[in-house]
Amino acid sequence: MRVEQLEYFATVIRLGSLRRAAEDMHLSQPALSESVRNLERELGVELLERRRSGAKISDEGRKLLPHITEVLEAVDRLRRSADTQHYVSRVVRLGTVNAATVPLLLPAVREFRAAHPQRQVEVVTEHQAVIHQGLKEGSLDLGLVSYLHGDDLPADLHTTDLVRGQPVICIRPDSPLAALEAVTVTDLLTEPLIVMRAGYIMHRYVHRLLSGRTPHFSYSTDGAEMSKLMVAEGLGAAVLPDYSVVGDPLERSGAITHRRLADDITEVRTAIQHRRSCALPKAARDLLAVFVRQAAEKNGSQPRTSPH
Repeated sequence: MRVEQLEYFATVIRLGSLRRAAEDMHLSQPALSESVRNLERELGVELLERRRSGAKISDEGRKLLPHITEVLEAVDRLRRSADTQHYVSRVVRLGTVNAATVPLLLPAVREFRAAHPQRQVEVVTEHQAVIHQGLKEGSLDLGLVSYLHGDDLPADLHTTDLVRGQPVICIRPDSPLAALEAVTVTDLLTEPLIVMRAGYIMHRYVHRLLSGRTPHFSYSTDGAEMSKLMVAEGLGAAVLPDYSVVGDPLERSGAITHRRLADDITEVRTAIQHRRSCALPKAARDLLAVFVRQAAEKNGSQPRTSPH
């Protein structure tokens, strides 16, 4: 018994005739009829009543039809599951907090795709907490996250530092702040401030930096990329990691620049994480190696794995 025979019979019943079923399945009517007869011989029952006016389901066929339908539905679920597994096996799922997208993520993905043309990289931009949850549940293979020096790291995730830097003020070259060598908090509050929403470490950092002081006007955005675009459009200044600004296409084109913060030595890090409790798929390991290698070249030294 073959699955196709069950599918042929079900199609005959659905369309009401051998002729229409044969046309629908691009078969000759004699071939379709012979396939159904072979199924009848194997089952030992007559599934169809064949008349000059056409074929209709027999009483025996009606009794067996629910079982045949159940088998076909199970086969369909199996095929869908196999398709999903095939897709998942070809896709590396990467979560990112966005802060290092341009200087780190895009070159790494470009290099990975050149070496693995049959693989796909699915990039999901989310808050750090959501990325951690995805890594723990297995919906993400890798996560690019940022944190401040001294932050606690999840013990059940393996963490490798990629890039380290300091917060800087991202501004337009024609901003009054661009004339300064270093920007104080008082200076910063003279400009409209573009602040990341709660859930991003730079939101937490800016809240700590201002110590309760508030700018005369502020915007709330999702991620560094939107912040840089808003700066380029002259809407204000943003506080970002220096490695998110240096080398960015907007910085290279002269649309944005940066200045250091006065009297601040806070360190910001971007790291790549994955779950400790299970082995990474080979494609994910290869992408991880690309990130580590590119970060080492960017830093001039080998990135360090966190002991946490």
